[in-house]
Amino acid sequence: MRSIRKVRPIVQRAMPDASAISALDALDSLYARLYATRGVVGPNELDYALAGLAPVGSLEHIADAVELLLQHREQRIVIVGDFDVDGATSTALLMRCFKAFGFADVDYLVPNRFEYGYGLTTEIVAVAAASKPRLLVTVDNGISSISGVQEAQRRGIAVLVTDHHLPGKELPAADVILNPNLPGSRFPSRNLAGVGVAFYLVAALGRRLEDEGLKAAAKIPAQFLDLVALGTVADVVALDHNNRILVQQGLDRIRAGRTLAGIRALLEQSGRSLSRTVSGDLGFVVGPRINAAGRLQDMSIGIECLLTDDQATAHQHARLLDDINKDRRVIEANMRDQAFAYVDSLDQRRLPSCVCLFEPSWHQGVVGLIASRVRERCHRPVIAFAHESEGFLKGSARSVQSVHVRDLLAAVATAWPGLISKFGGHAMAAGLTIAERDYAKFAAAVDEQMKRLYPDADLSGAIVSDGVLAEEFFNVAFARSLRDAGPWGAGFAEPVWSGDFAVIEQRTVGEKHLKLRVQPAAGGAVVDAIAFNQADAAYRGVVQLAYRLDVNEFRGRESPQLIVEQISSLQDGAAC
Repeated sequence: MRSIRKVRPIVQRAMPDASAISALDALDSLYARLYATRGVVGPNELDYALAGLAPVGSLEHIADAVELLLQHREQRIVIVGDFDVDGATSTALLMRCFKAFGFADVDYLVPNRFEYGYGLTTEIVAVAAASKPRLLVTVDNGISSISGVQEAQRRGIAVLVTDHHLPGKELPAADVILNPNLPGSRFPSRNLAGVGVAFYLVAALGRRLEDEGLKAAAKIPAQFLDLVALGTVADVVALDHNNRILVQQGLDRIRAGRTLAGIRALLEQSGRSLSRTVSGDLGFVVGPRINAAGRLQDMSIGIECLLTDDQATAHQHARLLDDINKDRRVIEANMRDQAFAYVDSLDQRRLPSCVCLFEPSWHQGVVGLIASRVRERCHRPVIAFAHESEGFLKGSARSVQSVHVRDLLAAVATAWPGLISKFGGHAMAAGLTIAERDYAKFAAAVDEQMKRLYPDADLSGAIVSDGVLAEEFFNVAFARSLRDAGPWGAGFAEPVWSGDFAVIEQRTVGEKHLKLRVQPAAGGAVVDAIAFNQADAAYRGVVQLAYRLDVNEFRGRESPQLIVEQISSLQDGAAC
């Protein structure tokens, strides 16, 4: 289908004041400006040594969590994970560390989303109880599992909740809760992913065990920082200084070849070089392959890929995950076309401020991706629904920077008690369940609350530009330097540049991508560019580009390349 592509406005990133830049005066002036506009206030925030992490002991209740684990180290412990990359990496991290610490009997359980849904439900507690555990440890879930924790306690099973999602009005009555977003928490990095919380737990546990005589126990968790980096990037949490340390340390291990067999296999399966791995490879290459298992089949496939130390076995898992991901792409493409057709059919002047979508045939495991794709298209919060069970719909919400989507759902739940059966999440993403009969009522309610809470929300989809990049920087050395200047990601955006270029050549590659050769309109060298998924128009003359600068590697040769986020004509009739 031919897409209807709306040109997004391009706005200049707000310039920092002189004092902010002067605090970084030891850096090149261009980098000083880039970092200052991203909130870096001093060179210490660009130091990614592990010593710069927020102290392990500063996470509330962590000493109690360690004590609870030690009380059960000779008993059966079951880790209850989640079916996304954050949950998979958290599960693998605890499994590996607990075994390295000599815990007697550790296993994991990940709910199948199609049978049990999300989190520590009463049903999943019953499944776990069959193996007679004495302790359940949740990772990346549990903060909203009120009834699940009650059921575990009824059965005489202790519960340690480790999570990073925002808590509701009521907390589960777990033995210990470890969550940087608990009310009153003073922990300086509220943006930890689930795997970040898990890392703090095993770091504290390792220190305690080393004090008790287990040699080098405190160093064990750092061996798995590649897992922490993968889960942190894939969960799209804000990369504050603390998270950038975790991600950079993990990337350093991968680039040095000291990564787990599964991560190595997944990178190699996709043709990526270990030595040149960047955060984007974790978020857009490795992450989707693991996520596909949880979306379509069973996340244990992804977890087993991260648990094996045998490279041949890891490659077998990686090939299977790649096949599942290809199936996911086909399913997603069909759903995306349906979603786009619906959105494009709406009167754009009356487009809901929060778009709700539902098709009876949609796959429950893929609606989160559809919500993301439609959000990118209409630049506002989107909630996509699929059938969860008889009479109920499962929704997946994705938001924009100016709208806290979990707070939005909480407002709906308060104004219309019982309309939402359950919900949870954080600022940019959330999940919920509603009765199918209430779909239209919910869509109207969430639009009403959106207008009430966020009347001035920016729904323009504006591209934030770091300005015009001088032609002298279109070289491999600078492109490499920029690529390695991160780690870039959510809350620490990779630089986007904008400018006018003359189109010299263009052709379609891979059926839907536009390959270009362009020249700065003011003159200079011709440079390669590629616009992914934008081969629906032809351009001539001068165009405006919003782009990132990258290194293109082809047949052993490197060259600078513009990764085009948006291309728009500056002349009437120039696009056809």
